[in-house]
Amino acid sequence: MAYRPTIGLEIHAELKTQTKMFCACLNNPDEPTPNKNICPVCMAHPGTLPVINKEAVHKVLLMGTALGATLADFTEFDRKNYFYPDIPKGYQLSQYKYPLVSGGILKGVQITRVHLEEDTARSQHIGDMSPNGGKSLVDYNRAGVPLMELVTEPVIHDAETAGAFAKELQLLLRTLGAGEANMEKGEMRVEANISISPDDTFGTKVEVKNLNSFRSVERAIAFEVARQTKLLEKGEKVVQETRGWDEVKQETFSQRKKESSHDYRYFPDPDLPKLMLSEIPEFSKDALTKELPELPWQKRERYASLGLKAEDADMFVADERFGSLFEEASKLEPSATKLIANYISSDIAGLVAKAGEQGLQNISPKGLAALMARVAKDELSSRGAKDALAEVFDKSGDLGEISNNYMQQSDTGALETVAREIAAAYPQVVADYKAGKEAALQFLIGQGMKQTKGSANPAVLKEVFLKILA
Repeated sequence: MAYRPTIGLEIHAELKTQTKMFCACLNNPDEPTPNKNICPVCMAHPGTLPVINKEAVHKVLLMGTALGATLADFTEFDRKNYFYPDIPKGYQLSQYKYPLVSGGILKGVQITRVHLEEDTARSQHIGDMSPNGGKSLVDYNRAGVPLMELVTEPVIHDAETAGAFAKELQLLLRTLGAGEANMEKGEMRVEANISISPDDTFGTKVEVKNLNSFRSVERAIAFEVARQTKLLEKGEKVVQETRGWDEVKQETFSQRKKESSHDYRYFPDPDLPKLMLSEIPEFSKDALTKELPELPWQKRERYASLGLKAEDADMFVADERFGSLFEEASKLEPSATKLIANYISSDIAGLVAKAGEQGLQNISPKGLAALMARVAKDELSSRGAKDALAEVFDKSGDLGEISNNYMQQSDTGALETVAREIAAAYPQVVADYKAGKEAALQFLIGQGMKQTKGSANPAVLKEVFLKILA
């Protein structure tokens, strides 16, 4: 029997703010010293009072504006009650009934809500964790860091769409300056709710938590769909539960039975004020819209209008290094826009992949624009441009000056000398050409390019051969 997967995502992303969500402690995800950025408020000492971080609220509302969502007029924070060692309060300050953002769409996927809460501390388990061996350590530097949670509608039906959505959200967070969302650092974590059914109804939902790479998101979903399918085909039931993902074994594993919302006993936090967002001018839809930069999908559309290939546009949108180089170089030499894109996505990206990105700083937008202008004018061959880029990548220098060493030879007198030498060296090939074999001419031109180390203008060289072989 064929089963239809239904997937909903819950994605947490730490926000890039100066301080934590409810106190003045520094929000520094790279702090190496455990428990340095903590205070009585984020450690939940009795009698302390939290204060809402305005910058964090602003960033979530900006995200909602970019998503075309509905921004809340009224909002409040709630206590989400559960015990875990990395929650110093014994509850988490989150939002339940009145999220900051409702609705919206991203990458064709409908969004339910986007709300704001505080992150937990970070646990580290050492040893074998047997009753008499191993121990757990808790670093509270992350406790209280502003955490955005985005929840999608259950409208995704394959792992690839889920992975693409998560990538687009990461890109949007970075574009807005809301967060770095580095998954390997835990700054963005994905949870997938997965069920399967033989029809359009929902099956029993299983949540796979804390997926920390796009590859893990796709593989965990694919594994879970296969696992649930095998259970149903054997006549067994899928249990509603929370599962983890084992990257080594490439499989999910049971963690605990899945809680429902009533298990958390949500209620409004009595220490935090209710917020009437409509009374704050900078939080109006018009003010937030004016703040928006060019969004990823808008940039892709602009690149498409310039004639760029879809894969090149995706690269420049996703990678600031290459995108910035393309933008600046193409402004200096608009007539060579496509050439600039092609050389960045193939040759320059290839050099970075092979030798690392340090040499990329040697390729200036001005130098690249000048190089591409020479290629466009047929003053420099493709081979010459590649060699010039490789040379400047390995050592700093002016790309325009370096390219002088690779300029195409268009002097018919000099090229005629080369052509006659080659014709004399390959009399049988000359005879084949005169007998009507066109491939013989291409061989001779190739030998000419080889002898001039790619510096000959192939069009001029061809005309020279036609002349002497006539």
